[in-house]
Amino acid sequence: MQEIIKQIMEDPQNALFTSKGIRPLFTAPKTARINIVGQAPGIRAQESGLYWNDPSGDNLRAWLGVDRETFYQSGYFAVIPMDFYFPGSGPSGDLPPRKGFAEKWHGKILEQLPDIELTILIGNYAQRYYLHQKSSAKLTETVRHFKDYLPQYLPLVHPSPRNNIWQKKNPWFKEEVLPEVQELVKKILDK
Repeated sequence: MQEIIKQIMEDPQNALFTSKGIRPLFTAPKTARINIVGQAPGIRAQESGLYWNDPSGDNLRAWLGVDRETFYQSGYFAVIPMDFYFPGSGPSGDLPPRKGFAEKWHGKILEQLPDIELTILIGNYAQRYYLHQKSSAKLTETVRHFKDYLPQYLPLVHPSPRNNIWQKKNPWFKEEVLPEVQELVKKILDK
C-alpha cells in the first residue's frame, strides 16, 4: 500500500496537495470487510488527517451502529472516497470530486483488499460510478431500493446534518433502511 500512496503523491494531478505536505486521505487495511466510498474528505477531515472526523462521520457511525474505536481501530473498515483530497468549497457546499480520480486509483487499492464483503456507496458520485448509473439517476430512488444492490453494494445518502430535511421528507430511511444497515454491518463484523 505504501507504494500506491507514493504513486498517488507523485501523480501530477495531486502535485499541489503534495507540495503543501497534504497526504491522500483514505485507509485500506488488508483485514477490511466493509469499504466506505464517499465523495471526498471535507476540510476538517483533511486538516485533522482523519477521515469522517466531523458531524457527518458521527452520523455515519450511528447509522452503521459502530463506535469510533470500532470504526477507526478494528481494521474492518476501508474508506476509499472518490477523491482523496478536499476539492474546495463552492456556492452550495464542497466541490465535486475530481474527474478520473477514482478510475485511476480505486482498482489498484481494491486489489489489495481480498476480504471486502460490502461496499457502502455514500451519495450520487459513488453510486453513479460503482452502480454504472446515468447522471439522471435519482439518489432517493436508489437508496429506497437499496436491497436491489445487495449483497455487494449498499447505497446511502450523505450523513451530513444538511440532509436532515431529506430525512424528514423520507421517514422510511430511518424506519426501514437504517435498522437493516445496522443488522448487515453487525453480521459482517461478527464473523
